[in-house]
Order: sequence, then structure tokens, then C-alpha cells
Amino acid sequence: MHFASDNSGPVHGEVLDALAAANQGYAMAYGADSLMNEVRDRLRAVFEAPGAAVYLVTTGTAANSLALSTLGSPWQTVFCSPVAHIHEDECNAPEFFSGGAKLTLVGQNDKMVPDALRAAIEKEETRGVHGPQRGPVSLTQVTERGSVYSLAEIEALCNLAMEFGLPVHMDGARFANALVALNCSPAEMTWKAGVDAVSFGGTKNGCMGVEAVIFFDEAREWEFELRRKRGAHLISKHRYLSAQMAAYLKDDLWLRSARQANANCARLADGLRAAGARFKHEPQANMVFASFPRHLHRKLHDAGVIYHLWDGELDGTDEAEHVTCRMVCDWSLPEAEIDRFLSLL
Repeated sequence: MHFASDNSGPVHGEVLDALAAANQGYAMAYGADSLMNEVRDRLRAVFEAPGAAVYLVTTGTAANSLALSTLGSPWQTVFCSPVAHIHEDECNAPEFFSGGAKLTLVGQNDKMVPDALRAAIEKEETRGVHGPQRGPVSLTQVTERGSVYSLAEIEALCNLAMEFGLPVHMDGARFANALVALNCSPAEMTWKAGVDAVSFGGTKNGCMGVEAVIFFDEAREWEFELRRKRGAHLISKHRYLSAQMAAYLKDDLWLRSARQANANCARLADGLRAAGARFKHEPQANMVFASFPRHLHRKLHDAGVIYHLWDGELDGTDEAEHVTCRMVCDWSLPEAEIDRFLSLL
């Protein structure tokens, strides 16, 4: 019973089959493989963006950091939420790859709101050469607390960024989970709302290790190519990235996997709610933050359930005290395992 992370799940069999097929004979290196041409065309079609610049890297940190470094300058600041992955989990990689751009944290929650973003933007470029200049806005979709920005929320933030002439980046490590939750098109969740670049995740949703970086303004492509190479993220045997992404997109595997992950989470959340658990954030995709008494956490851990405690410890004198945990569902989680967990709870 494994609810620790969607990073912990297996690689989808269709992706493994595609890797095995790609492992035959020879293919041009560094992204010149024929599979990459298919991936590029497919992603352009998926996003309804025939002129988009499309690239592949191995990790979400590389995708976010290289994209933001291309959208901004070393003397600028990136506006993001205080729990954004680029702030909490990437070891200053965005700052490193940008050559020193800082991060400005907006608001107190996982979602940015226009009033807080406006206030943060207006505080910068007030000290002339002595302070950071305004730079990109970065949205995390799904957020690190399991929330999903609505299309209206994305558009409002993008319109505000546009008012100040700032580009918008979307960290879409769980892009597919958000998309199926909103029941919209990729174009509606990105460039039609005003997003300039997106990190399109594959690793958390059934791939071995591949993320796409998509710029809707192709004028950015040469700089990104240079930054990717200089940052040591241009993979020689690129066909193995292409093969993963091609399989991920074929027959909508990416959507099928995300729907299953979200359905697993909904099943889990319904059972937690019925058992009296409290939610820190309303589950909207494939992530749950739930609290219930410490003695139940201890019982579950003793039974071999794997998940992360969020704001407390297993050991404590107050057995009835509620402790919050984070649980994440992926596409591969069997319903029987969810039901077994709920039965134990």
C-alpha cells in the first residue's frame, strides 16, 4: 500500500515497450532522431500550436530551470507561490541556471491570486539599478498542495503579468492530472489563457524520466537550445527520451494514466472522508492532505502502509491528536490496495 509519491510508481508497460523498440539499430544523436520529429509534431497538435518550439529533458527541475532562465535575465526576479516546487524542492536550480535571478514569493498559499501578485510586482523595480527587475511569473499546475488553478484563475494571472510585460511559465509536472480535472484542452490551459511556456510532465505519470519544454513563442528556441547544451541537459542518446514521450502521447496514454490516478485519489478521498478524516486542502487531482488521530497513523505504518507525515510525528503522548499526512495516487495503484488501506483505517 504505497501512497508516498507518484514518482514511486512503475514505468508503464507501453513506455517500456517503446524503449525496447527504440533500442534497435542506430539513430541520430542529440535530438536529431526521427522519433523526435514525431513527438514535436504530436505535441504541436495536442497544444493546437503549430509553431511551438518543443524540447525534451530528463527531469522536471531541468525543465523548469532552463525554461525560466530562457524567459528571464540574471538581474530579474521570478514571481511564484511560497510552496512552488521551484522554491521548495529544486535546491536553487532556477537561480543557478538563470545566472542569479532571485525568487519573489507571492502571498501565503499554494495558489497565487491577482491582488497579491500585483502587490509583489509593484514592489520591484522601485530601487533602480540597486534592486531586482521584474521577471517571469511561474504557476504550478497541479500545485504542491493538490489544488488546481481554474481557467479563469490562470487567465486573470496571465492578464496581470501581460499588463507589466512579464512572461508566464507553467510548471506542469502534473499537467495531465490538472487537465483531466478541469476537462479542458491543453491549449485552453496554456497559451489561450496567456501562458508563454510550459513544462509538460511525463515522469510522474508513467514515464521513466522525460519532460517536455514547450515555448509558444518560437523566438525563444535558439536561446533554449544553447542553455540546454550549456547546462549539460542535451542528451546524446536522445532517442530514449523521444521513445518515452512518443509512447506517452500515443493513444492518449498520458490522459488515460492521469484519469486513473485522479480516480484512485477520489476513491481514497471518499473513504478518508467517510472515516472522519479532515482535509487541509480539498482534493482536486491525485494528491490528498488528510489528518486523523495519531494512533491510526501508527496502526497504518505498523501494517506497512507507506506515506509521508506532513505536520506531526508518529510518537506522541496525545494518541487522539490529529496528524496530517500527504498521500499521492498514481495510475498503477490497484483499487484493492486503496480498499485494503481504508479497511485498516
